[in-house]
Amino acid sequence: MTLLKRIFSAGLKSFYRNKVVSLSSIFILTITLSIIASIFFFKAVFNYTIAQVQSKVDIIVYFKPEATDDAILEARRVLEGMNEVKSLTFTSREDVLTEFREKHAGDEVTLAALEEINDNPFGATLAVQAHETNQYATIASRMGIDDNGKVSNQGVLGISADAVDKANYSDLKDEIANFTSLVNWLIAAGYALTVIFIIVSLLIIFNTTRLAIFTFRDEISVMKLVGASNMYIRGPFIVEGAMFGVIAAVITLLLCWPATYWLGIRATSFFEGLNLFDYFKSNWYILFAILCVSGVLVSVISSIIAVRRYLRV
Repeated sequence: MTLLKRIFSAGLKSFYRNKVVSLSSIFILTITLSIIASIFFFKAVFNYTIAQVQSKVDIIVYFKPEATDDAILEARRVLEGMNEVKSLTFTSREDVLTEFREKHAGDEVTLAALEEINDNPFGATLAVQAHETNQYATIASRMGIDDNGKVSNQGVLGISADAVDKANYSDLKDEIANFTSLVNWLIAAGYALTVIFIIVSLLIIFNTTRLAIFTFRDEISVMKLVGASNMYIRGPFIVEGAMFGVIAAVITLLLCWPATYWLGIRATSFFEGLNLFDYFKSNWYILFAILCVSGVLVSVISSIIAVRRYLRV
């Protein structure tokens, strides 16, 4: 215990003796951790946005007006049996007609034309919602929906093509694919940027430790002459590196407070109702743990490499 206290005390002294170099290391590491924090919040926005998109996007199956109740019930039964399907919303022919009248309440020409028909020209609809946006392609394939939105065959599920007029998946698949590709690109770019700054941080902390070893070379020689252990000589440099990580994590967390507060006030509507400040308050301890672990790992690993490379004891 006494040895650990001495090592920690020596690490503190080394930190204060090299204030300018230590602060530069903390500055770069803070930038790195800020990017990691940004990815943390971006992931929250991404997950929330995906949930909102999933709640609004669905495949709507339009049944023919002459489709029998048995055919509709069979289609509903087989769709409910799919693992990819999250929910089904059935709208009867009468409800579809009522919704059409309400939508065109101010269009007298359209309503007059509807009265001329003297019959309900609409079929029932079935809205199919998936758990994930990338599952709609599987659902459409198993339903036998072709590129034109038609049920060209009975598909794997055995839905009768005679009962279905069309489905709107062909209108949605390009938008879903583009949205997914954009999100994946943004995530990849964020991770790439993080890796770049981690490498920069490793190099700077590595050079900081090397400079500290060079500065204290005379003291290290004296400690070796009086019989100091390798752990006592190397330990302070590792402690100093760990301090860089902890201090940078604390600074980054403190910076997140005003940043998320500002975004929470001004960007809640842009994020579809997600308040980043509320999210930060609810998850600050998780973020702090991620920042601390990341910062300490980067700093300690870099310090260990420098010590093994330049401190021969």
